[in-house]
Formats: sequence, structure tokens, C-alpha cells
Amino acid sequence: MSKKLFVGSLAWATTDDSLQAHFATVGTPASAKVVTDRESGRSRGFGFVEYDDDAEADTAVEKLNNSELDGRTITVNEARPREDKPRRDFGGGDDRRGGGGSFRQRSW
Repeated sequence: MSKKLFVGSLAWATTDDSLQAHFATVGTPASAKVVTDRESGRSRGFGFVEYDDDAEADTAVEKLNNSELDGRTITVNEARPREDKPRRDFGGGDDRRGGGGSFRQRSW
């Protein structure tokens, strides 16, 4: 079973390839992905690295947490499962409120 690591405080210039190369110094990562903004395509400052071998993943956390990558000190932790949050509804479907949006309409 593979183990996924969360990598935070990434530099904006960090790419998937540079992230993979940094983590390859302590093992063989199965994948490395810098999370980017959907609209701008710019890095969001964090990413994920996955190892097939749990021991290599543990070594990566131990040795690469607080290490430097592309001029920034990064944090490395075991990734937690994503929380199931209900989707936010910004109005629009409730006829009792007059068709709704997020702003209250004035009555004068």
C-alpha cells in the first residue's frame, strides 16, 4: 500500500519535476504533484508526494521536513484524508426569498 505525503510552503517556482527530484534523494517516489490554481495555473504553495514503500515515506518525512527546496524551507507530513464537507449553497433556488442571491434586497 502506498503512503501519501503533504508538502507545504513550496516556492511559486517549484514544479512537479523539481519536487520529485528533491524527494528522490531519500527514495523512489511513485508520484509528485504541485497543486495549482484552476483559473490562473499558478502554484498554490503546496503539493503531494506518494511512495509505494511506507519505510521510504517515513524516511522522507524524517529527513526532508524543514529542508530547503527552491530557496524555501518546506514542511513534510503524512497526508490526512480529505474531509467530506457539504457544498456551500450561495442561494438562488428558494422562491420564498424572492429568487435569492447572497445580498439582501432593499424594500424601499
